[in-house]
Amino acid sequence: MPDSSLTSIPLPFGLAPLAVAPALLWGLGGVLVVLTLGAIAAAALPRLFPHKDFANLRQRTNSWWVMVALLSAALVLGWQATTVLFCVISFVALREFLPLAPMRREDRFVILAAYLAVLLNYAFVAADQYGIYLVFIPVYCFMAAPFLMAGIGQTKGFLSTAATINWALMSCVYSIGYVAFLMRTPASEPLPAGPAGLVFLLLAATEANDVAQYVWGKLFGRHKITPRVSPNKTWEGFLGGWITTAALIWFVGPHFAPLEGAGRAWIAATLPLAGFAGDVTMSAIKRDIGVKDTSALIPGHGGMLDRADSLTFTAPLYFHLLAFFSLKAF
Repeated sequence: MPDSSLTSIPLPFGLAPLAVAPALLWGLGGVLVVLTLGAIAAAALPRLFPHKDFANLRQRTNSWWVMVALLSAALVLGWQATTVLFCVISFVALREFLPLAPMRREDRFVILAAYLAVLLNYAFVAADQYGIYLVFIPVYCFMAAPFLMAGIGQTKGFLSTAATINWALMSCVYSIGYVAFLMRTPASEPLPAGPAGLVFLLLAATEANDVAQYVWGKLFGRHKITPRVSPNKTWEGFLGGWITTAALIWFVGPHFAPLEGAGRAWIAATLPLAGFAGDVTMSAIKRDIGVKDTSALIPGHGGMLDRADSLTFTAPLYFHLLAFFSLKAF
């Protein structure tokens, strides 16, 4: 098991120092190295290939600096900051999704209730009430939303609207909320890098999978895998990303999470598949609605939900596999 001793980070203004696992610091440092290399590439490529447009690459790199800074700060500060950050992420993602989908004017009260459900969902995270969190959206919101709609009395488009609201809550709020709940893992569990290490591995593997699929697809992509849903995705990109991410989890994962034996193999094998599934599923939804991006919030990336689409599938899978194989608290 990797060393789980803590390193103190001094803070200004007389604040108590933060205790952070060395593995987490090394992981965050590795991410900074990758971002620095990306920034160098974004600056050098336009000079090497002056006739090509690399504006999107520069935008994406600059946006990554901001996103990594926010995520790193939240992980270092602890579960409170991480819960607030992902509550905001869920709220913004829901705010992007619902206006895009066909909705009825009569359902404005139900939509307001959906936004309030975001706060309640993360309140259960803050209160460390996993049993209630587990059923709040998939059971009680699932029943409450159509009941409130029925009380309005408008039956035209009832089923499609109810399905849209429940899908939005499941993907934008419930699934993403599992990231925050990982930070509530008690210290009694065998955590090599603390709860923040669990979250770091999930986020790093999910984003590495997206990047690896893109790179392998650009380099070797020939055969389309979902031409009618996401024309740019290829079998070569999918398999290259799968192998790359599985290897990353297998060799690096035990430094951040209690992974060994069958649990290690299952997460390494299935997390890249889940990331691909989340990306393709959200692509199908956007193609049905007729939009390319859910918003223009993040330059070079699109909206919050465009950036978190893979996470909506990887977060619950990762959480439940850890709970099944390694974490007794859940």
